[in-house]
Amino acid sequence: MSTKEIHGLFADEEVLKASAKALVKKGVHIKDVFSPFPIHGIDPIIGVPPTRLHIAGFIYGLVGMSLALFMFWFTLIMDWPMNIGGKPNFSLLENLPAFIPVTFEMTVFCAAHGMAVTYFIRNTIYPGKKNWNPDLRTTDDKFLIQIDLGENSVSVEEIEAILKETGAEEITQK
Repeated sequence: MSTKEIHGLFADEEVLKASAKALVKKGVHIKDVFSPFPIHGIDPIIGVPPTRLHIAGFIYGLVGMSLALFMFWFTLIMDWPMNIGGKPNFSLLENLPAFIPVTFEMTVFCAAHGMAVTYFIRNTIYPGKKNWNPDLRTTDDKFLIQIDLGENSVSVEEIEAILKETGAEEITQK
């Protein structure tokens, strides 16, 4: 497998999107796109599958809701039943309206924190990790298309020609 790459540097995100469309149309697999801000609509162009983070968020929310309801049942009904304001202390369902606000907050808390941790683990973002960026200008005002030559059957000259004709400012091989 080749570790050679071609980087096409652009000044505008719309030009980058047009170039990405032209490359994909010719059968070029784009490894990644670097930009100073998210580019709306680039994911389907370069073939990034939709995220499944919402499914994890739903599961984390169910866990949070279950923990909250178990906590109410155990503390207020099973372990330490108390008569507070005449409320019955022998059934969770009869007391449920009083528990809804805290149950909702626990659901949101677990879903948000679970999704954040899942996002960091999935993207291997952890303390002390060295950042990798092929061109530091992409953190300021430039946009970069990264093409791995080992993943493509299209020739280097053809890729460079497409990048050049679609408006790339710089084309480098690494």
